[in-house]
Amino acid sequence: MRRFGTQGRVYPDKHYVVPRTEEITDFNSRVREGRYIVLFAPRQTGKTTFFQMAMDILTAEDPNYFPIQLDFQVMRNGTPPIFYERLSELIYRNVEYVLEERGMKQVKELSHFFEKTPLSDHFSMGSFFNELSKFLDNKKITLLIDEFDGIPQDVLSDFLYSLRHIYLAVDLKNPHSVGIVGVKSISQLNYDRSVSPFNIQDEFHLPNFTLEQVKELFRQYMDEVGQEFKPEVIASIHKQTAGQPVLVNRFGQILTEELEIPKAEAISTLHFSQAHATLLQERNINIQHLITNVRRDPRFEDILLKIMASDDGVEFNLDDDIISELATYGVLQRDSEGMCEIVNPIYLYRILRAFKPTINGLENEYFSKEKDECSLDYLTSTGDIDIDSLLDNFRDFIARVGFRILQVPNKPQEYVGQLLLYSYLEHFIRSVGGSMHLEVQTGRGRMDLLLIHNQKKYIVETKIWEGKSRYASGKKQLATYAKIEGTEQGYYVVFDHRENPEPIVETETVDDITIRSYVIPVLQAQPSSV
Repeated sequence: MRRFGTQGRVYPDKHYVVPRTEEITDFNSRVREGRYIVLFAPRQTGKTTFFQMAMDILTAEDPNYFPIQLDFQVMRNGTPPIFYERLSELIYRNVEYVLEERGMKQVKELSHFFEKTPLSDHFSMGSFFNELSKFLDNKKITLLIDEFDGIPQDVLSDFLYSLRHIYLAVDLKNPHSVGIVGVKSISQLNYDRSVSPFNIQDEFHLPNFTLEQVKELFRQYMDEVGQEFKPEVIASIHKQTAGQPVLVNRFGQILTEELEIPKAEAISTLHFSQAHATLLQERNINIQHLITNVRRDPRFEDILLKIMASDDGVEFNLDDDIISELATYGVLQRDSEGMCEIVNPIYLYRILRAFKPTINGLENEYFSKEKDECSLDYLTSTGDIDIDSLLDNFRDFIARVGFRILQVPNKPQEYVGQLLLYSYLEHFIRSVGGSMHLEVQTGRGRMDLLLIHNQKKYIVETKIWEGKSRYASGKKQLATYAKIEGTEQGYYVVFDHRENPEPIVETETVDDITIRSYVIPVLQAQPSSV
């Protein structure tokens, strides 16, 4: 039986695979036109699997194409002579494999060909591939280079210039097409920036899975196993992952293998919540890459928190080194208005966890010692959350600790209120056996926390005070979201950092949704002892 794959390349005979029919058709049409194609995308987005599938389909439709697939991962520290020696070995092994697969007679003469036609430097590349094509009965060589970022710095510029020369030359026909795959784009690699060595490139974008593609992936499982996935579960998986391939398949693994749900039982929203809670806590490879990357530079925290918390947002400007680097790591993408957004709600949640101090020094004051309170005091007799009282207590907690919230270590002061609310609610929901996550794709100024306990949802939206009009529009935004989630009320917490803030607590009806709003002052400095 096939399974959902998350460890490297997936194989149709072993794994459930999204066909990506439209994308493969587009890519192969470019190969047929002889284009030199580049695809640079974050790790674990399905690049290698995609290109292998594309090559399999291309050669099945037209055997006149001869694919050579290389991986530069192990090339990184090689000198130019070692690089070309290693490149020649990789090409030899790959050609030998394809010849044997096709049963072609040239396999016996292959070693002799490589002896008399050496690939020793960038000058020999054009003649080498032309002669190799003749040796292969004039097949159209399609060169696919994976992990291109591994190319040694001393080789990069000359290697790309040679490919460019082959592409533009009248007398050189091979490689017929080239595919360059990596994480960093060519412009991010450290070549001689005075002239682009590869200005003939055709950029190809490989998107995350669409909702329809996620449905198709789980349909394969349902047809093969007979176990039903409720439609709302698949929709929730796509919403939380935004179609990120590894996260989608990880959901599949947890739901079909790890939770041990009987195959006769349909996979429901309750099962989804269990799988989701696992994914928000575990340290899989994809999440490890995410956390490692956002911690690479202390400047990342400021810009990511501004993207999450500010209505103004941050322009998606790839000429800015910080934004370009976060986009390369798969953390940021461009939204419909040309602004930065974090790729999916799971990443946003994990980034918040990464930036939240493990100990903020205020945990013992979350609940009033005078009233001898604890988390359980904020559950009703029916086991529901008394969310009004819980947030009233948070407002009182901020007032109790005063300026000390600004002493939370290593945190930007303008966002410390939101991080404390996150920590406070996470502490509470964990202690009462519930769960918390972010439900919507993060946009400018949106940080919607969804608490789930006793099969009930509680929505808390948090922002920074940025004027009366934005305060009002935030209520409408929350009301719209509450309707989508099927709840009748929402909670709106705004932190006011002005010099003379006005505390507000108000409850009103907005578009038939009850909205309880808090404007919580944040003291700017420790009061003078004079």
